[in-house]
Amino acid sequence: MACMRLGSKPEAFHREGETWHCMSGLPSDVTVKINESSFHLHKFPLLSRSGLLERLINEATNEGSDCIIEIHDIPGGAKAFELATKFCYGIKLELTALNAVSLRCAAEYLQMTEDYGEGNLISQIETFLNEVFSSWTDTIKALERCEEVLPYAEELHIVSRCINSLAMKACSDPSLFGWPVSGQDTAKSSKDTILWNGIPTETKQSSVNDDWWYEDVSFLSLPLYKRLIVAITSNGLKAEKIAGSVAFYAMRHLPLMNGQQSGNNTNHVNPGTTISIPSEADQRAFLEEIVNLLPNQKGVAQTKFLLRLLRMAMMLQASSSCRENLEKRAGAQLDQAAVEDLLIPNKGYTVETLYDIECVQRIVDHFMSLNQLANISSPSILEEDQLMDGSYSLTSMTMVANLVDAYLAEVAPDVNLKFPKFQQLAAVIPDYARPLADGIYHAIDIYLKNNVFVLQPQSHPWLTEAEREQICRLMNCQKLSLDASTHAAQNERLPLRVVVQVLFFEQLRLRTSISGWFFVSDNLDSTQNPSGSLGLGKNDHTQHAHSNAASFDDVRERVSELEKECLSMRQELRKLGKTKRRWNFFSKTFGFGERWRSTNLKNQQRCNVETQPSSAGAPQKHEMGEVGVKFMA
Repeated sequence: MACMRLGSKPEAFHREGETWHCMSGLPSDVTVKINESSFHLHKFPLLSRSGLLERLINEATNEGSDCIIEIHDIPGGAKAFELATKFCYGIKLELTALNAVSLRCAAEYLQMTEDYGEGNLISQIETFLNEVFSSWTDTIKALERCEEVLPYAEELHIVSRCINSLAMKACSDPSLFGWPVSGQDTAKSSKDTILWNGIPTETKQSSVNDDWWYEDVSFLSLPLYKRLIVAITSNGLKAEKIAGSVAFYAMRHLPLMNGQQSGNNTNHVNPGTTISIPSEADQRAFLEEIVNLLPNQKGVAQTKFLLRLLRMAMMLQASSSCRENLEKRAGAQLDQAAVEDLLIPNKGYTVETLYDIECVQRIVDHFMSLNQLANISSPSILEEDQLMDGSYSLTSMTMVANLVDAYLAEVAPDVNLKFPKFQQLAAVIPDYARPLADGIYHAIDIYLKNNVFVLQPQSHPWLTEAEREQICRLMNCQKLSLDASTHAAQNERLPLRVVVQVLFFEQLRLRTSISGWFFVSDNLDSTQNPSGSLGLGKNDHTQHAHSNAASFDDVRERVSELEKECLSMRQELRKLGKTKRRWNFFSKTFGFGERWRSTNLKNQQRCNVETQPSSAGAPQKHEMGEVGVKFMA
């Protein structure tokens, strides 16, 4: 910390309670009262340094009574006046960043200018303040002390000079100038120096993070912090750094951001410092100011922080403009959010659901409107360089689709969640944004589970058959994975029409897969030449044959697996056949029936399929399963 020593005489003041006596050997001839404190002093040292004291002493002397002066509005109070009096007497005192501001204001109040002696107190302090402003840590301390004498510090431009100095340093790299930051000691130990040609040289300091100044400025009051952020912004600092500082400041001063509850508790923000938690009205006003300080650029503030601010705004009942601002900011970068961030408790007057579904709906709608304006025609197409290295990242639309599906699964157990709200939120996401429909199926399954099999029907109406089919239209059965299709085929909560669609598309998938395997088999057969016309030697031909044999083994194994899967599905179909609409509905929907039976008769005549040549080159016959042949028909 910067320090400046003034005066040379030893200490001559003695304090008794709130009374100061000057032990100079001469009786005091003037008494100065400042609130509850009294100073018994001498006229001459005061007259020679202070214009105000000279005038007041002359006025009191002309009245002929005891010379008693009352000064109750001096900035800095009795402490600042004590230091100013010591300067008048030439007693030793130290100027630091902690007392220079209040003493500078007191010197201005007492009119201690050069007209009352060369090198008077005002000029001495101004010289010292220039040294203070060259240090980040000292400037921070001086700005904090401005709070005690704010009107006088503003008039003397001490506050603006502190803020400009801090803004300049925050926008620069402190490692280039050796500024001490974060209260670190500026003294260097012997380990920090090396000898170069006999000259002590400082070792290279470790790199300083971009957030090195966040904590220091977080102790400022909100008005001073706002002025600092405005100055830093005008100096051209990146919006990301400004948003980071605002987030750090909000986390320190908003108890609810850290999960604390309002009340008479205390919040320890610094060792040895205890601050009472502000009221909800103060927190609401503070939060609205914080939102206005955030830069407007997209992505500069973390989505998690924006949604936490939004949650607080709901809890504190902030203004509608503040909530709308946060919803739009969060919606613009919704693809960076997590499910737990969207679980905003419902704090409205008419609480229906546990979580605020309507708020999330507005956030998602804003995201969709921005994507429509951006004219994203094919968001599912991957970049070429991502395909080259085999890795890819989901598009923002797909990430939001997964987020919405996961959110619906979280809120689906709420029995108060009405069907229109669930459907409206799920339908916002277009079908192309869901490469897989497993997420929305999982949410639908949970919602049906809690709204179909209700123990107390009078507490919540059951979903009608039409509503169940309508909600199932939200998912694309063709995009279900194998596990999801297997689960859906056995799901008794799904309408029969949906189950049949799942089975149908899964059978189409199996048929396509088997056709692909047989296409590969035919190509392998066409490449073989038993007469050796390809010019292969005996050993080469044998090696090629063994390779083909291994490939056909894989084919047989895959076909066997597909037969088992198909058998399982047929068993599920038999279970469904026990219902009243079983095969009539199935035949009318897909046109099976007689075609299925005639196909089986034809397939029985094609049971033997040429699969692998023998060692002599003659083709052999392999018995394929009924299912595999049936799907090839």
